[in-house]
Amino acid sequence: MFRGNSGSFLRRDGCRFLPRGHKVSVGRTSWGVQLAVHLQTKHSQSEGWFNLASAVADLHTAYFWLFPVCFHLRRDLGLRLIWVAVLGDWLNLVLKWVLFGERPYWWVHETNFYGKGPVPLLKQFPITCETGPGSPSGHAMGAAGVWYLVVTTLISVAVEKRCPPLLHRFLQLVLWMLTTVFILLVCMSRVYMAAHFPHQVFAGVIAGVLVAKSLSKVQGICGASMKQYLCTTLFLTSFAVGFYLLLKAVGVDLLWTLEKAQKWCVRPEWVHLDSTPFASLLRNMGTLFGLGLGLHSPLYTEDQKKYGGSAAFKAGCIAVSVALLQLLDGQTVSSHNPALFYALSFGKSAAALFIPTALVPGALSRLFPGEKADRKV
Repeated sequence: MFRGNSGSFLRRDGCRFLPRGHKVSVGRTSWGVQLAVHLQTKHSQSEGWFNLASAVADLHTAYFWLFPVCFHLRRDLGLRLIWVAVLGDWLNLVLKWVLFGERPYWWVHETNFYGKGPVPLLKQFPITCETGPGSPSGHAMGAAGVWYLVVTTLISVAVEKRCPPLLHRFLQLVLWMLTTVFILLVCMSRVYMAAHFPHQVFAGVIAGVLVAKSLSKVQGICGASMKQYLCTTLFLTSFAVGFYLLLKAVGVDLLWTLEKAQKWCVRPEWVHLDSTPFASLLRNMGTLFGLGLGLHSPLYTEDQKKYGGSAAFKAGCIAVSVALLQLLDGQTVSSHNPALFYALSFGKSAAALFIPTALVPGALSRLFPGEKADRKV
């Protein structure tokens, strides 16, 4: 049995099998297309905001911008942020493979829902043509998980600092309002870009919050050994690859969306290799491995582990780390050779975490020995 058009499956004898609830599913997706058309037609002037929301929600922003800041200001937040992002994105990959979610930009061309009538005209953008399945939304899931963690940590810090009750409530209200508005904007942006249906982004938000809530209670994250980082990286990689090979052996191709993206994307150059499921997997595994390598490097001294440095030292680490990460980010990886592309993506992601955790603080502590740990911080 393999997947056919419109969310159905084709048996080996060629007969079409419609899963239970198929009519409800098609009605839900058609409503999502109508919403995307409405947003593109009535709110085209907000395209810049939608683009910005998608860019900020991408985990690339969390790795290259948010992590260096969080890690040097509050080490436990930085570590949990990476674990939430990596494990959440890994779970997102597995769920996408299980749920077989369509994407609007190809669904409108392949569904039988519209019969012989006109197909809704969906505008495509450079970030529309993602090649993986659509459910749940990775952008919504990653943004919800990361920012839920950040907000709850800031609120807990306010409690630790014995913030006055009135100010504490005001802070809670403002932070949750801003986060809610941002997540809604992310969800709207993914629908506007015709990359996701509404139910896929809402599922992503719920899944992201659940992952963040679960990992925020795990005590061993901040003290994980290099062996634990290595074993976790190997397990997650092996599970995903093994799951893919197992289903492929029984006739289920989990990369069925690649052909759809290449067929229905209006511009071939918008179909990027870095949006494929395995590219995402190796980026995240490189990120986790790089974090473990940085934390257990000789450059990351015991003094920094305990105290983190003075305020000036932390500011210097943040500034230099962000600058170096932008230089690293500017180094593009050629996609002509997929195997080499995946290997270099893994290495680049590992380097992106090693730089702010070990290389920069280690170098600055040697260049400015007087700026080592301030025990009052």
